Amino acid sequence: MLSRADQETILTLTLMAAFADGQKDERERAALKDVADALGAQSGINLAAVYSQVLLTKPEPEALAARLTAPETRALAFEMAVGICDADGVQTAAEQAFLARLAAALQLPATQAAQFAADADHIAAAAQVTEVHTGAATAASPDGQPGAGGTVRSSTIPRTEMDKRVLDAAILNAALELLPESLSTLAIIPLQVRLVYRIGRSFGYPMDASQAKDFIATIGVGFGSQYLEQVGRKLLGGVLGSVLGGLGRGVGRQAASSGMSFASTYALGRLAERYYGGGRQMDTATLKSVFQQLLVEAKALAPRYNDAIEQRAGSINTSELLTLIKE
Repeated sequence: MLSRADQETILTLTLMAAFADGQKDERERAALKDVADALGAQSGINLAAVYSQVLLTKPEPEALAARLTAPETRALAFEMAVGICDADGVQTAAEQAFLARLAAALQLPATQAAQFAADADHIAAAAQVTEVHTGAATAASPDGQPGAGGTVRSSTIPRTEMDKRVLDAAILNAALELLPESLSTLAIIPLQVRLVYRIGRSFGYPMDASQAKDFIATIGVGFGSQYLEQVGRKLLGGVLGSVLGGLGRGVGRQAASSGMSFASTYALGRLAERYYGGGRQMDTATLKSVFQQLLVEAKALAPRYNDAIEQRAGSINTSELLTLIKE
């Protein structure tokens, strides 16, 4: 178990990485602060102060890195930073520069650090589905503007198969959160993007990754804040292990936090069905309201699938995450 001081240092570096590209808008900043506040309340760490420190005083990565003495803890800090840089897509030049500086400050083997960063970028890129289904529908962003006259649509996927796909995606993402490897957590967001993409496409709408991401962002699920919440729960719960240096793997204890990944994925899939199946007629306020209702229902449903989640976690080969995302 990491000490509280190590947890705080790693989360500070993760927040620094979140702002490394300088492109976070006010909504994402607010979402990150909300997550920091929530994690702080759980852990006893004053993460609200940490958040303010990161934005206002901009601490030096070298000074923070010096606080971490164990090699595995330094590796874990780097993995968390890489993950949040890749949460909203492949790394920008500014993020790459920050990560290179951080790896040097943490005195990590350059080859291993570069390989981990590249692996994370590949996972982030796996969500960039670009195939477009050409149908009668016209494109529309998730702002409540209906496509094709706002008519109700039928999916090319049978009802029972759709139910299975949404449930399987929720179980898989919950299972990924149980695993100690950092890359497994990073795979959750691309899988959610692909789920929305496939549902929208099944209802005959032109889809690509940006449209699926816009839909998810519209309901208030920020990618950076979602990743911070996921890794924060695992970090504070002692579930995370390290990938750099090849430390041992194993399924973590069944954690309540995995139920959150189940619930968010399940609710997201159900909302996408209603939105695209209903001709994209929900406005932003309605989307957010319905998502919250579905989230409550999904949280109550999650414990029913604890055994299935544990079994799925035991069957995942994390060296094949890219294949898993593209299935």
